[in-house]
Amino acid sequence: MDYQSVASQIIDVVGGADNILSAAHCATRLRLMVKKREIIDDNEVESLPLVKGCFFTAGQYQIILGTGIGNKVYDEVIKLGIPGASKNEQAAAAAQNGNAAQRLVRVFADVFVPIIPVMVATGLFMGLRGFLTQPDLLAMLGLTTDSIPQNFLSFTQILTDTAFSFLPVLVCWSAFKKFGGSPVIGIVVGLMLVHNILPTSWDVAEGNAEPLLFFGFIKVNGYQSSVLPAFIVGFLGSKIEQWLHDHVPNALDLIVTPFVTVLLSLCLGLFAVGPVFHSVEMALVDVVSFLFQLPFGVGGLIWGALCQVIVITGVHHALNLVEIEMLSKTGWNPVNPVGSCGIVAQAGAAMAVAVKTKSVKMKSLAYPSAVSGLLGITEPAIFGVNLRLVSPFVWGCVGGGVGGWLSALFGLQGTGMSVTGIPGMLLYLNKQLPLYILINGIAFAVAFALTYIFGMKNQDAAA
Repeated sequence: MDYQSVASQIIDVVGGADNILSAAHCATRLRLMVKKREIIDDNEVESLPLVKGCFFTAGQYQIILGTGIGNKVYDEVIKLGIPGASKNEQAAAAAQNGNAAQRLVRVFADVFVPIIPVMVATGLFMGLRGFLTQPDLLAMLGLTTDSIPQNFLSFTQILTDTAFSFLPVLVCWSAFKKFGGSPVIGIVVGLMLVHNILPTSWDVAEGNAEPLLFFGFIKVNGYQSSVLPAFIVGFLGSKIEQWLHDHVPNALDLIVTPFVTVLLSLCLGLFAVGPVFHSVEMALVDVVSFLFQLPFGVGGLIWGALCQVIVITGVHHALNLVEIEMLSKTGWNPVNPVGSCGIVAQAGAAMAVAVKTKSVKMKSLAYPSAVSGLLGITEPAIFGVNLRLVSPFVWGCVGGGVGGWLSALFGLQGTGMSVTGIPGMLLYLNKQLPLYILINGIAFAVAFALTYIFGMKNQDAAA
């Protein structure tokens, strides 16, 4: 495939290089910051080779190309002279667009998305550890749990516990980097928030340790597995550092700025930000937990039906905070299987379109989009197929609701996040795996059947 030709055509149809401020990409999409949205013809963009759909949101014109293609086209776009903006520059340009809620979501996304791969890996390690230590599996091999060497268990515990124990370090590093501070200072401040001198929040909550008492009334403990305190400290610390750089004489900047930044950041984190926002994040976890504990699986029904609607708005990035919090506090993620059902259901709707339509072009678009959805990437199916025809998207939401309802009803929970569909099975390498496969299969089947029967009008099938 001539990706350079595709890149050149994309640049032309979006108004030329002069209309593009910067370019970025994700797993499936080329994201362009453009000066004038109104001069772009969506139909012309969608007629290009490899393009599966397009949409404009949060100040970005996003062109859906598919897994493994978006990054290759992006590389060619940069080679053709489009300014190679950094992520910070891209975020700064995006921040000028959209309403306050959209800008806030982008801020959360910019901070949390870089640490998600580590959360994914940790979740997979948890699933694998649970699989290898299952009594039933060990019995098949003539072993028991006592047969597992302690050194092996310790090794797996390092793999599964490190990221969550030092989660504030990751968040503080990312926040400092996002808001223009020195990432290495973020790392140091994050490490201080989890220093072993501080009693852990788990020990304090269980009554096994007493928090440190400062000024006679401020109770302080470590913030292992916390997210919001590190996020706020990272934001405030980066702003303090920037202010000091602007006001401290150059001759003293190297000494004064990091010293004062670290000192004030730690004081804010331990004595003000930490106590307040730790309570806030606990409340967030309680709210989501309450939703999934509603009787008769109602919470899963609601979430499963609406999760892909949330994806359209882009707000889903902010929800990473909730999943990270739940995993760090409980070790389990009830949101993941419900979200997986929503994704797989959209794949089922796209597959129904592919089977029923008589259009060769729609078939060539819908089949790979459905496969992409089964692998956990739903944008091609949503924007390239289902939303175009409207009804398939609605029936996909219905299928996601049914699957989510069953997931909540049976109490299904993942060991990690951000891996869904077929790859998501790695988070359920325990006795839950058959149930995970079942509910996703039902979500797919419901969406497929309803779309095939009711979701396509004659003109849509022939289009």
